[in-house]
Amino acid sequence: MVASTSPPVARWGILSTGGIAQQFTRDLLLTGHTVAAVGSRTRESAERFAAHFELPAAHASYESLVADPTVDIVYVATPHPFHYPNAMLALEAGKHVLVEKPFTLNAAQAQHLVTYAADHGLVALEAMWTRWLPHMARLREIVAGGAIGEPRSMSADHTQRLPDDPGHRLNALELGGGALLDLGVYPVSFASQLFGAPQSIQAVATFKETGADAQVATMFRYPGGQIATTYSASTTRGPNVAVVLGSDGRIEVDSVWYTATGLRVYDKGGTLIENFRPPVDGRGMQYQAVEAEQLVSAGQLASDILPPRETVAIMATLDTIREQIGLRYPDE
Repeated sequence: MVASTSPPVARWGILSTGGIAQQFTRDLLLTGHTVAAVGSRTRESAERFAAHFELPAAHASYESLVADPTVDIVYVATPHPFHYPNAMLALEAGKHVLVEKPFTLNAAQAQHLVTYAADHGLVALEAMWTRWLPHMARLREIVAGGAIGEPRSMSADHTQRLPDDPGHRLNALELGGGALLDLGVYPVSFASQLFGAPQSIQAVATFKETGADAQVATMFRYPGGQIATTYSASTTRGPNVAVVLGSDGRIEVDSVWYTATGLRVYDKGGTLIENFRPPVDGRGMQYQAVEAEQLVSAGQLASDILPPRETVAIMATLDTIREQIGLRYPDE
């Protein structure tokens, strides 16, 4: 039998060489995906990354990376304010994109990006990796199957003890720093997954001396009467658990709920009826890559699990939260 010479479903280009790009690339290679190239702002960084992961090509600019004919889809992992221009750079070069969260700085950027992608037949997927983890897939099945009855509320926190250095990107407004976009996007997205876009939003926050938000608490109410509460903080580490309450039971997602973990299902009397503990290779970032590759292979532009319109709606929710707490980024 003659071996097939057709290219793989999607050959990845990694745009940026930071920590999250390293984690993503590690999981891709661990699980058999093809990484064709990496691009950085400097040749030294690109070559070091490529050597570490034994990649075929290293590019000394993002422009060179997106022009590489061996790259089909670009993973954008730069700091928040650069997601939009870097993703647009790739789209304009005819590449599909998987863009780290937050997808952009605001809903207007998100809408322009997904509209451009759709108009040009390209995939633009938000890298909210939590959505595709096995325990979250099981959670959706449990809710859809009615095991906890009608979902009525959820609560989730994303809290970490992060560096206090004013120069660190997490504390720098010019880099989109702060608890909301780095951490709060996770529980906000989880609430969206369950209930859609909120009808009303209430938000409060405290701030660091740099102007970046240190902690943000929100309460969302939905047209069906459901309520969701979220809390994010960069100054202290909490339990990092999530709970979904239904009319006939509840789901408790273990710490750390937004990473590869397990969940427990209880009936309305408090009896444990399921304990789900799936094995996961690596960190689990490859599941979002599988989704992106399947979309490309099928010629589809919108994921059922996280369609572009929902990504835009999530950014709109974050915009409203920022408006309420008085958080604005430079040059907006």
